[in-house]
Amino acid sequence: MSYHAPVKDMLFVMNELAGLADIVAYPSYEQAGADLDLAAAILEESAKFNQDVVAPLNWSGDQQPSSFKEGVVSTSPGFKEAFEQYAAAGWQGVIHPAEFGGQGLPKLISTACLEMVNSANLSFALCPLLTDGAIEALLTAASPELQEQFVPKMISGEWTGSMCLTEPQAGSDLSMVRSKAIPEGDGSYKIFGTKIYITYGEHDMAQNIIHLVLARTQDAPEGVKGISLFVVPKFLVNQDGSVGERNDVHCVSIEHKLGIKASPTAVLQFGDHGGAIGYLVGEENRGLEYMFVMMNAARFAVGVQGVALAERAYQKAVQYAKDRVQSRDLAGSPGPVAIIHQPDVKRMLMTMRAYTEASRALAYYAAAAYDAQHAAPDEAARKFNQAVYEYLVPIVKGFSTEMSIEVASLGVQVHGGMGFIEETGAAQHYRDARILTIYEGTTAIQANDLVGRKTVRDGGAIAKLLSQKITDTEKELVASGTADAKAVLKQLSLGRAAYEEAVAYILANAKCDVKAVYAGSFAYLRLSGIVFGGWQMARSLLAAERLRTSDPTFYSAKIATARFFAENILPQAQALATSIVEGGESTNALELEQF
Repeated sequence: MSYHAPVKDMLFVMNELAGLADIVAYPSYEQAGADLDLAAAILEESAKFNQDVVAPLNWSGDQQPSSFKEGVVSTSPGFKEAFEQYAAAGWQGVIHPAEFGGQGLPKLISTACLEMVNSANLSFALCPLLTDGAIEALLTAASPELQEQFVPKMISGEWTGSMCLTEPQAGSDLSMVRSKAIPEGDGSYKIFGTKIYITYGEHDMAQNIIHLVLARTQDAPEGVKGISLFVVPKFLVNQDGSVGERNDVHCVSIEHKLGIKASPTAVLQFGDHGGAIGYLVGEENRGLEYMFVMMNAARFAVGVQGVALAERAYQKAVQYAKDRVQSRDLAGSPGPVAIIHQPDVKRMLMTMRAYTEASRALAYYAAAAYDAQHAAPDEAARKFNQAVYEYLVPIVKGFSTEMSIEVASLGVQVHGGMGFIEETGAAQHYRDARILTIYEGTTAIQANDLVGRKTVRDGGAIAKLLSQKITDTEKELVASGTADAKAVLKQLSLGRAAYEEAVAYILANAKCDVKAVYAGSFAYLRLSGIVFGGWQMARSLLAAERLRTSDPTFYSAKIATARFFAENILPQAQALATSIVEGGESTNALELEQF
C-alpha cells in the first residue's frame, strides 16, 4: 500500500473543530467561491493527485536522490513531470490571491492539501512549500513592480522560490550574516556571499528559481538590525517577462543527507563572476522582519509536515500489523493471528493514531485562526485570532515535528526486524522525520519563542484565554455525562491545571530566574502541545457523540481515540509541569568543566 489520504477525517476536523462554515462565509472567501461543497471537492481531487502521481515517487526518490554534476542538479526520476502536473492543476495557487493568478481560498483548505502532498512525498513537497513562503514574503513587503514581475509565475508554478538565510558562520544566529549587497545606482544591487542548506536552491523542475536572500548593504548597522532582503532570480527577467541571461548565482554542491534525499539541499555562491543582480524588497535594514513572514509560513508548514509524515507512518504500520501473522491471540486462538491482535501492538498503533489526529486538529484550528485574522469583518476578532495563531505556530511546529519522530519510530517498532530493513520503507519515514525538528527553526528556538515572545511579552494573556476555552469544553463534557466524556474530562482538567501552573511559574520567574525558566522551555512547548491536543480531542469526542448514529464505525473510532489520548498521553502534562517548575536548578547545576 502506498498512501490513502484521510479525507474523511480531514473534513471532520475542518467542519466540526475548525469552523469551516464560518470561514467560507467571510466576504473575501465567499467572493472567491469558497463553500463546503467546494472544499470537499478540492480535497477529493488533491487526494487523487497525491495518491496517484506523487506518492509512488516517494520510495524511488529515496533510492535515487537528486544528483549534482558540473553545476547542474538533476532531480529524482519522475519529479520534474510530477511538478509540471502539480503546477498545471493549480495546486501552487490554492491560497494565493486571485489578482496574481491564485484561487484565494482559505488557509484551512490549503492546509489539508499541504498535508496530503507532504504525506505523499516529503521531498517533493518541499519545493512548493518554500515557494509558498517566498510568495507570501513578496506579497507582504515587495513593491508592486516586483510583485507583478515575480509572483504570477511563481503561483503558476513556472518559477519556484527559495529562502537563502543560512551561511557557514551564521546558522540560527542571523546577526552573523555577512553576505554583501552593493547598490548599482539603477535601483539594483550586486550580491556577494555564500548560502548553505538551501532547499531546492538549484533544480531542473522549473524555468527559473527566485531566491530571497538576506544580505547587508554598505554601512548597515551590525547585528540583525543591519540585514536587508533581496530578490535574486537564477535567470534575469526581461522587460516582457521572459527569462533572460543567467544571473551570477551558482550551485557549487548539494548535501548528502540522512533523509529527504530526493530534495536537493544546495550550497549557493553569489557573485563569483562580478556580482549577482538583486532587487531590494521593502526598505533597507528591515530584511529580517520581512523574512520572518516567510519563516512563519514555513514553520507552520513544517508543523503540518510532521502531521503528514506521522499519518504516512501510521498507515504503513497498520497495514503491516494486519498482514503480519505471528503468534497466538493472548485470549486463545487455534493458530497464529495477525500481530494487530496483540495488545502492545494496539498500544503502539493507538499512540500513533492519537498523536496524529490531535496534531492535525491543532494545526487546522490554527489555520482557521489565520483565516479569521485576515478575513473576519470585525477588527477585534482579527486581532484576537492573530494573537492566537502566532501563539500556536511554535507549538504546531515544535510539538508536531517532535511527535512525528516518535510516531515514525513506533512505526519501525511495529514492523519489528523488518522495520530496520530499508526495503520495507518504514525506515525512510523515520529518517525523513529527523530533519523536521531542525530546519526552519529548531525545537529549542520554537520553545524559546513560546516562552519569551508568546507568553511573557503579553503577560500570559493569550495563554490564559486559551485556558478559559479549555474550561468551556470541560463544561460541555460535564453536560454530556457519558462514560467516555467523564474519562476525558478527568484528564483534561488535570492537564489544564498543569498548563496553568507552568504559565504562572514562567510569568513569575522570567525576570528573576531567566535560566531556570528557559531550562523548562522545551517541556513547556511539549506540555502545551499535549494539553491543546487533548483539548481538540475532547472537542472531537463531543462532536462524534453528536454525530455517531450517522456513521457508527467512524465516529465510535473517533471517541475511542479521544479517550485513549486522554488516558495515555494527557497524563504526561502533570510530569512536564513538575519538570518546568522544579527542574530548572538541576538543569543548570553543572559548571562547564563538569561536562
